[in-house]
Amino acid sequence: MKKYISIIFIFIFVMSFQNCSSQSGIDSQTVNMLVNSQDFSFHAQRANPTNYDVINVMTSLPNAPATRILDLSGSNYSVDLRKDKLDVTLPYFGRVFNPSYGNTGQNSYRFTSKDFTVTKSQNKKGNWVVKIKVNDQTTIDEINLEVFKNGKAFTSIRSNDRQPISYDGYITKNEELKASPN
Repeated sequence: MKKYISIIFIFIFVMSFQNCSSQSGIDSQTVNMLVNSQDFSFHAQRANPTNYDVINVMTSLPNAPATRILDLSGSNYSVDLRKDKLDVTLPYFGRVFNPSYGNTGQNSYRFTSKDFTVTKSQNKKGNWVVKIKVNDQTTIDEINLEVFKNGKAFTSIRSNDRQPISYDGYITKNEELKASPN
């Protein structure tokens, strides 16, 4: 009887990992539809800072992994792209050359833009490269998104007042905005 219980336990254990691994992405047709519609959200799961001071601090912490990747999966950091609006809410880890001392919220990437241009292209492997040129923000120059066929994405932000940073994550369809009852 103990033998059967252990076999059943192993079977349940293996099936639970199978279910988790099957939720890793979306199909390529959905990815193509989202990128072509220019109505999707990028959700950041990890931040990859390039500043060695940040990396040295991260590796000097007790019980810290020896990687330079910060896990953001428990947070709601995103880039929401719509036809008429761009909402960016991403943390920043690195050197800021012109910090705002009074308002520390301006040291991360938190802004809404209504004046931006989007250019997109597809490479030979079928991955999308989406470049967003922000015109109404003085510090942000360009946001680059590389969207893979399975919905995973890599985002980098080029700014004129801080060192570059990149983020790993995935894209999803934007949620419908509810009109306020007036």
